[in-house]
Amino acid sequence: MTEGGIARLIRHPLSPFKKRAFYSIAILALVMAIGTIGIMVLEGWDLVTSFYFMSLLATAEGPAQAPMTVGGKIFASIMAFLSIGATISAITFTFGPLFGSILKEGFAYVEREEDKLKTRLERKDHAYSSTDQEG
Repeated sequence: MTEGGIARLIRHPLSPFKKRAFYSIAILALVMAIGTIGIMVLEGWDLVTSFYFMSLLATAEGPAQAPMTVGGKIFASIMAFLSIGATISAITFTFGPLFGSILKEGFAYVEREEDKLKTRLERKDHAYSSTDQEG
């Protein structure tokens, strides 16, 4: 990117990057809050244990302890799908455009360097063929 291009993309007040990041993180926080409260109610666990359980569930680590009640197990199963999806979406929506623009600039750089190399090789070939014709 041009100098300051990434910073410009992130800092611009109307940037879709900020909007995407905000919405995806807000959805992840909402899913985590619902999951934490749900486990607290269904299993009778304290806030820290419930949040720890949900964070392990959301990151696909696997919880340290399994819910004991049938309702807790069903709720945890549903929240596993929702929270893992929300986590992956938050990461993708937040950092996807940034990685995409970096990748695009990387390909553009490689193409420019390839064009420079082709030009140099063509000049050498032209100079070599001119020398052969003179000699």
